[in-house]
This record gives sequence, C-alpha cells and structure tokens, in this order.
Amino acid sequence: MSYKLFKNLSLFGAILALCVVVLGAYVRLSDAGLGCPDWPGCYGTLTVPQSEAAIQQAQALHPDSPIETAKAWKEMAHRYLAGTLGIVVLAIFVLGWRNENQLKVTPSLATALLIIIVFQALLGMWTVTMLLKPVIVSAHLIGGLTTLGLLTWIAHRHTVNHQQHIPLSPVLKIMVRGAILVLLAQVLLGGWTSTNYAALACTDFPTCHGRWMPEMDFNDAFHLVRELGQSAHGGNLTLNALTAIQWTHRVGALVIFIYIAALVFFLFKVSTLRKIALILFILLLTQVAIGIANLILQLPLVLAVSHNLGAALLVITIVVLNSKITEHQNEHSKT
Repeated sequence: MSYKLFKNLSLFGAILALCVVVLGAYVRLSDAGLGCPDWPGCYGTLTVPQSEAAIQQAQALHPDSPIETAKAWKEMAHRYLAGTLGIVVLAIFVLGWRNENQLKVTPSLATALLIIIVFQALLGMWTVTMLLKPVIVSAHLIGGLTTLGLLTWIAHRHTVNHQQHIPLSPVLKIMVRGAILVLLAQVLLGGWTSTNYAALACTDFPTCHGRWMPEMDFNDAFHLVRELGQSAHGGNLTLNALTAIQWTHRVGALVIFIYIAALVFFLFKVSTLRKIALILFILLLTQVAIGIANLILQLPLVLAVSHNLGAALLVITIVVLNSKITEHQNEHSKT
C-alpha cells in the first residue's frame, strides 16, 4: 500500500512541481516577487493583511514597504503551493526509504530531492531578504527545474512499463544524455536574462540594435555577486551589459536549436522513439516562436510566462526520453 502511495505521490509531485515553476515565473514576471517583504509569512502573518486594522499593523511593522494586496496574494499563493510540494517531497523521501527494495530508482534520489527542496526554501527566503539578487533568483529557477526533472524521472520509472529495450548507438545515447545539460545551460541563461530584466535590452530580430555584434559589456553582464540593476562596482548596469546578457541567450538558443534538431533527426530513425521525438521538436519550435514573439511584442505577460512553461515542458520531455532509453531494472543495488 505504501509503495502504491509512493508511485502516486511521485506523479502528483511532478505535476505540482510544474505548477510551482510556472506560478513562480508568473509571480516574478508580474513584479510581485517582493509582494511580501518578509518570509515565510506576509507582513508578519501567514495570510495577506485585509482588514484596516491588519493593514495598519502591517504598515507599522514594515513602514518602507507599501502594501499591494494583489501582489502579496500572488506571492503567498506561490508559497502555499511550494509548501505543499515540500510536504509531498518529504512523504516521498519517507516512503522511498521504507520501500527501498521495491523501488526502480535508488532511494538516494529521494534524499537528493529533499535536500534540494530544503535549499529551495532557503533560496526563496534569500530572494526576499536580499531583494531579488539575480544570482539567488536564477539559482531558485534552476533548483525548481531540477526538482521537476527528478520528480519526472522518479514518476516515469514507476508508472510506465520499461520492459522493452531500446537499442541506441553509443553516440546517440550520449546525445540524449547530453541534452539535459545543454538545456539546463540555456535555461540558466534565460533565467539570468529574466532576473536582470534584460529581455528587452534589444527588441529587433534577428539583429540586436541593428547589428549582428552590438556593443557589449560581458564583465558586468556576468558578474555574479552584485545587486539587482547594479554593476560590479556599484553603479547602474549599463545597456551594453544588458545587451550582452540577451545576446548570449540568443546565441544559446541557436546552439540548443541545432543540438535538439539534430537529436530529433537521429531519433526519428528509431521507430519506438518517433512519437517523443516529434513532441520534442514541436516544443522546440514553439519555444523559439514564443521567444521571438516576446521580443517583437514587447514581452506581454502571457507570452513571458508561456516561455517559462515551454522550458519546463522541454525539461520533462527530455527527462522522459532519457528514462525511455534506460532499461527497466531495480537501480537500488542489492548485495
């Protein structure tokens, strides 16, 4: 019974993680990341101040933070959902070790998942207390997608029949494995672009400021330990630095497009993988189209959030693809 619960929770957790990632993107992109100036509550409570007395008390506690109820509710909704995911992951950890002899993954994955969730909570706190420092927010994004990827792997290994072995050439197998690393690198560039508000540093396409190689400042652009909107020396982040961030993300998009397009081409030669290869290619084309539309249409909220959703769906698809080419076995060593 507890093993069945583990399977169901892993699938539910993967779905919930996807919701947390997308809602987190919505909160960030709607400028509600500091809707609550404290953590884990909001103005000293576990809900958003509503009554006149509660608002007055909250304002007294945080006189420098004007209360915007709509933004505060967005932030708290994300925290509630993330907290629920934390409880689910804790249950997966406990049930995983209880049923370690039945698992089709090593129970150490459940431990890693729990550690990541705890670190994610710390990053969520630091995001608020350090006032949206780009390196913290970007790490929070990568942590969320890593959580999604691990939960997807665990769920797929336990809910899908893997009895059929899919023979692949060594080179193609390496390409499938490497797709995860290439995608995460591009997601990190995308996160860095978003958290530095560099998405509209140049709005023409395919050129940037009318040039293939615009003036750029890479030193400040990728200096990690700095405040939001500031250079390494404390001044304002220049347009050249913001341009460098976005231009690098564009180059990364081109690299990953070529990589995944080549991967799809070779996967189509394997009959059992044609369906997922087609899904992967459709997601890739959609993601590129949304990225271009974000530039041309000046980053409308629905498209910006959809771009984050597309990245999450690509992570899920590539993780499932990796699971499909991994033989069905109990990966927990028994001696």
